[in-house]
Amino acid sequence: MAATNHRDFLGIGWRYPVATDALTGDIALSRYDSDVKEAIRIILETKQGERVMRPLFGCGIHDLVFEEINATTMTAIEASVRDALVTYEPRIELLNVAVDPADALDGLLLVAIDYRLRRTNQEDNLVYPFYFKEGGER
Repeated sequence: MAATNHRDFLGIGWRYPVATDALTGDIALSRYDSDVKEAIRIILETKQGERVMRPLFGCGIHDLVFEEINATTMTAIEASVRDALVTYEPRIELLNVAVDPADALDGLLLVAIDYRLRRTNQEDNLVYPFYFKEGGER
């Protein structure tokens, strides 16, 4: 029986965004911690209803794009991110989600996500840029 790496639980998957490996020409892969971080980005960047076979998959923040930025909207963004990650990413324990409105006048909210990888107890974080204004007038 072959020995297994304790990080195998974290998985290996196609790199996001999809690319080819420059050396082999094969599809580029992400491993372990990187695969988890990319899966988080996929969840956050997928609008609910976009996937035909999994219509509930994704994050509801896209429904808030045209809302006025205030405490209520920022709380809704935090809750939406929290719900999506707890539901669709079992490899992490979500520690904190916080929205930073410092760049709100430029149409950008930074969503800070702190999490712990369940298998390794390694803590990590990701800052997701959420653009809530249409492009053009900057």
